[in-house]
Amino acid sequence: MTTVEPTITPLIVPVSLDADDAADFRACAALNRQICDELVGLPDLASTPEQMLPGWQDQTDALHRAFVARIDGQIVGMITIYIALEDEAHAIEFDLLVPREHWGQGIEDALLAQAEAEARVHDRNVLQTWTLHRPEGAERMLVPRTKWGRIPATPLSDLVESDGYVLEQVERNSEYDLHSDPAPLRAALTDASAFAGPDYRVLEWDMPTPPELRDGFADVLARLSTDAPSGDMDFAEESWDADRVARREARILSSGQAVSVVAVQHVPTGELVAYNELVIAADRTGVTEQYGTLVRKDHRGHRLGTIVKCANLLRWRELMPHSTVVSTFNAEENRPMLSINEAIGFVPVSYAGAWQKMI
Repeated sequence: MTTVEPTITPLIVPVSLDADDAADFRACAALNRQICDELVGLPDLASTPEQMLPGWQDQTDALHRAFVARIDGQIVGMITIYIALEDEAHAIEFDLLVPREHWGQGIEDALLAQAEAEARVHDRNVLQTWTLHRPEGAERMLVPRTKWGRIPATPLSDLVESDGYVLEQVERNSEYDLHSDPAPLRAALTDASAFAGPDYRVLEWDMPTPPELRDGFADVLARLSTDAPSGDMDFAEESWDADRVARREARILSSGQAVSVVAVQHVPTGELVAYNELVIAADRTGVTEQYGTLVRKDHRGHRLGTIVKCANLLRWRELMPHSTVVSTFNAEENRPMLSINEAIGFVPVSYAGAWQKMI
């Protein structure tokens, strides 16, 4: 194909999706959906513009940036960038969005260079991105530095690899059929609860989190950045308090989403030590997304992961009877969590590669 030089401009964040300048923001969400469909046949992996906008408008806890590439006025690609604001953060995270019809013309190279320029602007020396892959073999399979899992090479993975990115980790995207037989969930929950014993009790709530639980929930949310398997990806330890929990939940709920949280409390200390979140967009017939699932390191080995997952899935089936599936991502080296998923009926539907480059 002929190489072209796109015009690249910052994405405007509108005050509302009905505003006169909201077209590009809507196009960003649509393009992300198109890319997810082209790459793995799962367009619902992409957030809706309604889900995206609150987080882009309130940048108290993280920065969101994006750039739009155009040729002769037509949008031919975008790049979205997430920048954590913790003092110890060294990285920017980005998604490169160039559809198949415009790939190979140099647009993806220009946007990749834009990501690196943005990292330098924000004094960051690490770039991170994720590639999507179908669950199938190929002539060239890529193995991450963790040595867990493998993914078929794609044009995007070839691009970032050639630019000096290293495949650090592979994540498995699994789905659970919400209309399947719930008996395995109930049996697993009963067995796990008996194994955990009376020192642990289950708490359930619909977001927003009750004020008296926000401090404890903030602590367990912070652990996701340190306790979840991440290979050698450079993630800063996140700082959470009750106010940040409230801000996060206000952003989520303002777009019409619904969230169910199941947590486990350690009775002797009163601390929250495990949690699971299930989230659905305003369209309650769509795909449910699992946000975080975590068991604190110092409380592992008590089957608390099974408890929060099974209890929340059972609760969710009653709350959202028209949702079809739950989608979740787990690191391939996170064998304890994958074993839980497999035992209760999750099946692999795609994979993601986590890439990192130092500059």
